[in-house]
Amino acid sequence: MIYPVLLCGGSGTRLWPLSRQSFPKQFAQLLGEESLFQASARRLSGPGLAPPLVVTSDQFRFIVTEQLGAIGLPAAATLIEPDPRNTAPAILCAALWLHERDPDALMLVAPSDHVIPDQAEFLRAAEAALPAAKAGQLVTFGIAPSRAETGYGYLELAAGSSPAATLPQALSRFIEKPGPAEAEAMLAAGTFLWNAGIFLFSAEAIIAAFEQHAPDMAGPAGEALRQSSTDLGFTRMAVSSWTKLPNISIDYAIMEKASNLVVMPYGGSWSDLGSWDAVWQESGPDPIGNVMSGKVLALDCRQSLLRSEADGLELVAIGLDGIVAVATPDAVLVARKGDAQRVKEAVDLLKARKVKQATEFSRDHRPWGWFESLAIGPRFQVKRIVVKPGAALSLQSHLHRSEHWVVVQGTARVTVDGEVRLLAENESTYIRQGAIHRLENPGETPVILIEVQTGSYLGEDDIIRYDDAYARN
Repeated sequence: MIYPVLLCGGSGTRLWPLSRQSFPKQFAQLLGEESLFQASARRLSGPGLAPPLVVTSDQFRFIVTEQLGAIGLPAAATLIEPDPRNTAPAILCAALWLHERDPDALMLVAPSDHVIPDQAEFLRAAEAALPAAKAGQLVTFGIAPSRAETGYGYLELAAGSSPAATLPQALSRFIEKPGPAEAEAMLAAGTFLWNAGIFLFSAEAIIAAFEQHAPDMAGPAGEALRQSSTDLGFTRMAVSSWTKLPNISIDYAIMEKASNLVVMPYGGSWSDLGSWDAVWQESGPDPIGNVMSGKVLALDCRQSLLRSEADGLELVAIGLDGIVAVATPDAVLVARKGDAQRVKEAVDLLKARKVKQATEFSRDHRPWGWFESLAIGPRFQVKRIVVKPGAALSLQSHLHRSEHWVVVQGTARVTVDGEVRLLAENESTYIRQGAIHRLENPGETPVILIEVQTGSYLGEDDIIRYDDAYARN
C-alpha cells in the first residue's frame, strides 16, 4: 500500500490576484472544473493507493474537507500546521504519523497545486520507482525539460544516467533556479531534469534520513505529534513543539545531503503552475496564441492570457500582444507574459503598503459557506451571505454593531436571544447590538441573505462565540 501525502500550504502570491494567501491557487479552478487540489487527490488515487494524508493549515482545513468530499475522496487524516514551516517539517510529521500506524508505509509525497494530465503515465513511473523505495532509497521525481525554464530548480544526473530512463537513476546534484544563459546550457546538455518536488520513500527511510542529516528536527516533530490534539477529526500539531522546528525545505534539510538518493525521470507533461505564463501554456492557446476565460472581448490580440473572474465584469482587450490581464472584483493584473515571475514582487510591495487585496479576497470562505462585502462606509457594511445546506453559523453576539438580515433565497432558521423562527424568501429580521443569535440553513438548497451592519466598529473580530459546530475559538 502506498500512502499519498498531499502538501497543502502555500502563500498564494505567484498567481495573484486569483490566488491569495486566504485562498491559494490549489483551491482555485484554474484549469477545468476541478481545483488543482482535487485533481491532485484524484491523480493519487486508485488500486494500491490509500486515502490521502493531507498536511495543511488551520484556515484551510474545512476547504480541504469540502473539496475532497465533493469528489468522493475523503482524507485518511488531516494534519494541521500551527504556522507554515516549509516542506521538511510537514513531511517529517507525516512520516512519523504513518510510521506509527504502519512501520512499512511507503509515502508518495506531492504538492497539491501541480498539473500532471496523464494519471496513468505518472502512476507507471511511481510503480517503476517502487523497488528503489522499498530498498530504502529516497526517490525524487525529475521532469524532462521542454524549454530553458528559469522558474524551476534543476537536477543534474550522474555520469552514465539517462534522462529518458524508465527506472530510477543516480543523481549528481541539485541546482537552484538558474539564469537564462545557464538554463539554455542545461537544456542543451541533455543531462538535467526539472526538480518536481515529488518524492517516493518509506516512512522508515525518511525518518532515518532526518535523524542523520537534521537531528535537531526529529525531537520537536515527534513531540508535536505526541502532544497533538484532535477536534472534528483534524490533528493539530502542538504549537509549543512545532515552533522549535526550522523553516526549511526538504531539499535543503535532507535531499542535498543524502547518499541514498535517486531520481525517477518522468517524460510526461507536468507544470507547477508557478506563473501566469505557465497557466497560459497549460491552458492550450488558440491558433493565434490567446487563452480567454470568462466574459472577455478581444480585438486584434495575440499570444495573450485574458481572464475575467467576476460575474458581470466585462474584460475588453484591444491590440494586445504577449500580455496577461486578469480581472477580479477588487483587483486587476496587467503584465507582459515575460514578466509573469515578478507578480510575487508586486504582491510583496502591496503587503508593505498594507493593501488588503494583497492577501485577502472580497469573498471570505468559511466552513458554513461564504460571504462578500458589497458596500462599506464609515458606520455601515452590506454583505451577501451564502449558507450551505445543513450548515450553521456559530451562536454569537457583537459588542459594537447591529445587523439587519433580508433572506433573498431559501429558508433560514434564525435564533435571537433564545427565540427561534423561520425566515422565508423576502422576509427579514433585526439583530440588536449585543443580542445572542445564530443563522442556520435547515433546507437542501443554499440560503442567501443580504446583511446590513451598522455600528461604531465592523471588524470580523467583533464576535463572541458561545457555541460553534466547527470548534473555532
